[in-house]
Amino acid sequence: MDDQPPGPNGVPLLGSTHRYARDPFVFMDAVGRAYGDIAAFELAGQPTYMLTGPDSIERVLVSEAESFRKPAFGDDAVEELLGNGLLLSDGEAWRHQRNLATEAFDPGRFEDLTSMMTDHARTLVEGWSAGDVVDIREEMAELTVKIIAEAMFDATLDDETTATIQAALEPLGARFEPDARRFLLPNWLPTAENRDFHDAIGTLEDILDDIVAERRAMGTDGEDLLGVLLRAQERGEQTDRQLRDELVTMLLAGHDTTALTLTYTFFLLDRNPEVRRKLYAELDDAGDDPTFADVRNLEYTDRVLNEAMRLYPPVYTLFRESTEPVRLAGYDLPEGALCMLPQWVVHRSPRYYDDPETFDPDRWLPERARERPRFAFFPFGGGPRICIGKQFSLLESKLILAAVASEFELERVDDEPLELRPSLTMHPRNPVRMRLTPR
Repeated sequence: MDDQPPGPNGVPLLGSTHRYARDPFVFMDAVGRAYGDIAAFELAGQPTYMLTGPDSIERVLVSEAESFRKPAFGDDAVEELLGNGLLLSDGEAWRHQRNLATEAFDPGRFEDLTSMMTDHARTLVEGWSAGDVVDIREEMAELTVKIIAEAMFDATLDDETTATIQAALEPLGARFEPDARRFLLPNWLPTAENRDFHDAIGTLEDILDDIVAERRAMGTDGEDLLGVLLRAQERGEQTDRQLRDELVTMLLAGHDTTALTLTYTFFLLDRNPEVRRKLYAELDDAGDDPTFADVRNLEYTDRVLNEAMRLYPPVYTLFRESTEPVRLAGYDLPEGALCMLPQWVVHRSPRYYDDPETFDPDRWLPERARERPRFAFFPFGGGPRICIGKQFSLLESKLILAAVASEFELERVDDEPLELRPSLTMHPRNPVRMRLTPR
């Protein structure tokens, strides 16, 4: 057997960076089809190994997770934005912060949060009118940022502040779109993109500073994340910088993936009216004011959301770096190997899904799902670092679907294919414009 896994040929200096940057989804698809469970190539100057076998993914994320860490990409922008928050921290620092955050995500809180989520969703829907055309991605992003702020910061965002946050997210997303030229330029270069990026971070920090000041004045009681972190700071366990990093991470990661999951779900429901009919029937049966217990019994809704995340995973690839030599998919990889785990490729593989391009929620019926390897589907990651907000996000998604379904069907008004924009998460490149039809 060869010492090095097979993979696409690159070009001097850039390796495969230019092909990946041109369209990560096309590149990952092509590499997955051509090379199978493992492929080697150079990405941003670093040898990279794309792993698409569920067994290897399980080892990296779960059974041998201690042999892998979050990688450092040499991009100061990521660190400037998220710092040492939960998404990027590692080792004992990550474990300490994760343990603190667990209190805020205790399932025991979710029953109390159900009515709050429903109230926000209903307020949005009540502001819609029959025949209106809305950008559903924008609507879901504004809704979910209000929910995460109240649930995790005990803060009520007005419409102006919410709009300011959404405006700031645009230059942040643009900064993390793959760009081979950025690999050749120093991070400190004062380009227009970098200036907009720094300004956007400053805007978010100003908003969070106001939230923290108001919360300190109100007191630090409560099970929300900000209360937990402020009490930890009083015990000397949290610096101002660490507090800032966790709040920025939660504000961004805590609403973005849920908003995207809902956006892609509404897009797919429009294209599959029979699925929409069955989904709405189940949501109707749950009643106008579904409880936490009602939501837990929405089995078809679960399947619809799973299928939307399979076809359009908001987090489209994960990266880990080996901390010691490892053997994966039949090859010896060195310490420091950058491992790419692409949900986009694995979720759409015909090896694990019949007719993988088809939207079929019933593929998540227990008798069909159990035939697939566990890590043929991992939209929230897995293992010790599985997304802490998984259950929160699923609850929120179901309640928002129920609120929308109680009043409207959504019909996309554009016929163009859905183009995807890669950044830290996978966004639609253009507005997803949908017309509201009363039920």
